[in-house]
Amino acid sequence: ECILEPLSLPESPGGVAAVESSPYVPCIFCKECYLLAEQNQLLKHMIIEHKLVIADVKLVADFRRYILYWKKRFAEQPITDFCSVIRTNSEAPLEEQDNYFLLCDVLPEDRLLREQLQQKRLREILEQQQRERYDISFHSMCMFCDQEFTGNRSVLLNHMAREHAFNIGLPDNIVNCYEFLAVLQEKLDNLQCFYCEKVFRDKNTLRDHMRKKQHRRINAKNKEYDKFYIINYLEFGKSWEEVQSEDDRELLDNLEEDWSDWEEHPVCAVCLFCEQQADTTEKLYLHMQKSHGFDFPKIKSEHGLNFYQQVKLVNFIRREIHHCRCYNCQEKFQSKGGLISHMEETEHITFLPARSTWDQPQYYFPTYENDTLLCTLSDSEDLITEDQSEDIPVVSEDISNLKALKQSSVLNQLLYEENKSQERF
Repeated sequence: ECILEPLSLPESPGGVAAVESSPYVPCIFCKECYLLAEQNQLLKHMIIEHKLVIADVKLVADFRRYILYWKKRFAEQPITDFCSVIRTNSEAPLEEQDNYFLLCDVLPEDRLLREQLQQKRLREILEQQQRERYDISFHSMCMFCDQEFTGNRSVLLNHMAREHAFNIGLPDNIVNCYEFLAVLQEKLDNLQCFYCEKVFRDKNTLRDHMRKKQHRRINAKNKEYDKFYIINYLEFGKSWEEVQSEDDRELLDNLEEDWSDWEEHPVCAVCLFCEQQADTTEKLYLHMQKSHGFDFPKIKSEHGLNFYQQVKLVNFIRREIHHCRCYNCQEKFQSKGGLISHMEETEHITFLPARSTWDQPQYYFPTYENDTLLCTLSDSEDLITEDQSEDIPVVSEDISNLKALKQSSVLNQLLYEENKSQERF
């Protein structure tokens, strides 16, 4: 039952445009047609008249194309080649038994079709979202204050969130914005609350209700809004609620499992003086020592650099090299190649300038935001000597004259003054 050739979606004689624009969906077996909005009526018809049950219809991205595809396939082969047969009233006499046919994604062809429709819908939605994101011809009015907005949709959405505390989400998470705003405006025109969806007698009562009850938000359980959020198109067979409510406990249960199959990505740190990259810091340090005469581990050990001082040193060198300036003599060059040649010939590359030059707070900030070398720096345990540990003073509290300390405390003075003022009255 393998599929040996690519599946193709059926096209009507009028072409793809006719399929897209037609509001009707035909029955798979007969000439009955229903409006796309009457999908449930068509499903009911096929169950009663033709004994066909389609599983998980809500997960079908394009219901019309799905029906047209299977109408074509059922005309080519018997229904039993695709559907599981479910016999009802199996213990009753044979004449009272019924056979129903189940079409579901257990069938590889059906699952592949559903996935293709999902991918097609996702591409269309992402293209639509991209058009809306960069559209500067947007024109609409705020539904709360009647202020007019032109330009990009984000201006109106941000205005409603900021000025009216009505937040329907980030603009980049929304698609088909015009239709979304039209649906919301229709609810307001019908004097219906967005959240509880109750209908009120006049606009003032609705406005007071939404303000007092803090109902200036949409009802997340209303499936009517799902098509306006990009997250509902991202994962096959899942809505935004299911994606957000996925339980991570199974991940926590597996923490003690063997991690031997874990494969880390290489570090790919870049040399301080050229474009050479290495997948380990050891290889990078060896390259800098052999190619440029810069021994970073030796410098770190001789100067007793802790982690933060290493960070500042790396950022300092990166910045000076970026400006094509020698960090010892401050001479500037036209190119990085000329600078490196000068530093290697004069051996300015092998030793550091005065600590006050580079051990500055400004060098806490990376010169390059993706500098992987900074992530590999670490303190060395052998740098912490006894002499260094003795340099850290520890001052104990002076409690030799505790009685005098209590008597002279600010709190006692305040209490004394307060009691004295109360005695006067």
